[in-house]
Amino acid sequence: MELVCNPKGHAPVRRPNSVRRTSTLDSTWPKGHGETMRIEGRCRDLITRADVANHEVARYDEMLAELNQERLIMSVHSDRVDLSALVGARGGGHLRAVLDEKIHEERVNGTPLYLLLDDISGVSLVSGWAWSRWDSDWMDDSDFDNFESRRTMMENVCTGFATGNSALTEVRPPDNNPQVLPLPNPEDLLSWHDLPTIKHAGFRRARRIDVWLDDNAIQIDVGFQDSASDPEVDRVAIHEYHVTGSADLETLELTRIDATPHVLPFPECPGAIANIQKMVGTSLLEMRARVIETLPGVLGCTHLNDVLRSLAEVSSLAERVSRD
Repeated sequence: MELVCNPKGHAPVRRPNSVRRTSTLDSTWPKGHGETMRIEGRCRDLITRADVANHEVARYDEMLAELNQERLIMSVHSDRVDLSALVGARGGGHLRAVLDEKIHEERVNGTPLYLLLDDISGVSLVSGWAWSRWDSDWMDDSDFDNFESRRTMMENVCTGFATGNSALTEVRPPDNNPQVLPLPNPEDLLSWHDLPTIKHAGFRRARRIDVWLDDNAIQIDVGFQDSASDPEVDRVAIHEYHVTGSADLETLELTRIDATPHVLPFPECPGAIANIQKMVGTSLLEMRARVIETLPGVLGCTHLNDVLRSLAEVSSLAERVSRD
């Protein structure tokens, strides 16, 4: 098995009569390595009309959170929704249950804010990798002991970490972190929302969800990338997927799903792709719960599962697509 290393590049130019959701969560450590993590989230829904010059920002949310080393939320803020009830929750599966309890309507309505908050769990888990680009001895200091213990605990958590795989047996992970182009397309200045420039250690999770109607079906095109700032080449990636699919316009059932890996950390990781066909026939509205039920453990890839779970918001996006 070979490593997947083929970065996709800029986001595509927007389609006429479509809606595009872009989201980013940027993690930084203002006080230094091992200190409080600051996560700054932005998410925009942009409607593009038949004439692509005619556009409208349908929804936009921002979020700011601070987490301690145990991934506990110390503070979290949004200008639109009171999030104080989330303070003290820990990034992980438990956080998603708290979100469903405390801000249920945000999930039901598929808001940009909900996607940002849901991503805290995954982002807080993997953000520390960004320090590998800024500290050549990052695996030799005290944090590496934590890394090793976490790695052992991850056995069989996903396809890549299945028993006997290189993710568990190699002393050091392979250096499969290619340089990636900026997300915005230079031929489409509205292809992404504004992104912060980070000149120090920082991690970014970026999502793009394009939705349009064709052949009496909802068409879906999704990009997902985890990357880090780099002192030499701007940004490098550790995870990148491209997913396309279709859903029935009336029933909202998924009728087609395909995934292409572009960057993954271990050679065994792409093995999860074949299993996503199990999701065909699932209602988009049930994707968040059904992905976890259908593709647990070694049947899934943690990051690909996160891509599939985000399809739960596609139906709310599709409602905003022009049928002209």
